[in-house]
Amino acid sequence: MAPRKMLGKADSPYIISLMRLIETQSKATIANWCIGYAEEHILPIYESAYPGDTRPRDALNAARDWLEGKLKLPVVKRFILTAHAAAREAEENPAAQAAARAVGQAASIVHVPSHSLGLAFYGAAAVAYTRVGIGEKPEVYEEIAAEECARMEAALRAIAVPDEKNPAKIKWYC
Repeated sequence: MAPRKMLGKADSPYIISLMRLIETQSKATIANWCIGYAEEHILPIYESAYPGDTRPRDALNAARDWLEGKLKLPVVKRFILTAHAAAREAEENPAAQAAARAVGQAASIVHVPSHSLGLAFYGAAAVAYTRVGIGEKPEVYEEIAAEECARMEAALRAIAVPDEKNPAKIKWYC
């Protein structure tokens, strides 16, 4: 059986908890969290498999440059598309493929805040496939997804702005 592209479900308690916290934050805070978490925890999975491919890292850097007002959104979108292309090309490595997808989604937060959940779903898959491969029982993957999403939520909580005055308006399509 082929590995799932994403782990977790929109109605999982850990995803709902993460969604509720994301909804309280500004787009900038969400973007900084997504970019920082992906860069520190998820990108290394891809880069360990494809050390010469900078497309996912370039997408995160472009998203960060957008946040700092250095790049326009159309330019950033081109970098994001290259991260997604890297994912498609990594089909033989499910962990790296999921990592590239997670990074692409994390960078895409500058376009649409709901992409922040892509970091959770694809990032959990990248971590799980790195940790236990692709031959485990579904409950093992669910446990790892819950653990990874809890770490993501803790990372967002650490930078969350209490009583944020301008929380992002997010429509969840999941």
